[in-house]
Amino acid sequence: MKELTVQEVKQMRDAGKPHQLVDVREPWEVEICSIGGESIPMGEVLSRAIEFRKNVPVVVHCRSGGRSANVVNALELQLGLENLYNLKGGILAWANEIDPSLEQY
Repeated sequence: MKELTVQEVKQMRDAGKPHQLVDVREPWEVEICSIGGESIPMGEVLSRAIEFRKNVPVVVHCRSGGRSANVVNALELQLGLENLYNLKGGILAWANEIDPSLEQY
């Protein structure tokens, strides 16, 4: 499984590099804080797999990186997707290293 750090994703975003950011947390978690990813809760990932773009890097994140790692592994194994990256440390790492104004939970 490939991973990107929050610094690498911030650089991608700042440079305007095409990518897709997918948030696999539950809707109530997204309400607490968000870094702008498309919300596809973990339980809906396989039924909504068509929403994962295939022509750009897809960065998947959750709160700490565990759920998103499971999603990346599942999509790679079951659907053969090769453009997926787990956000190492999840939104907690983003809050700690990039945007301390994000509410942590």
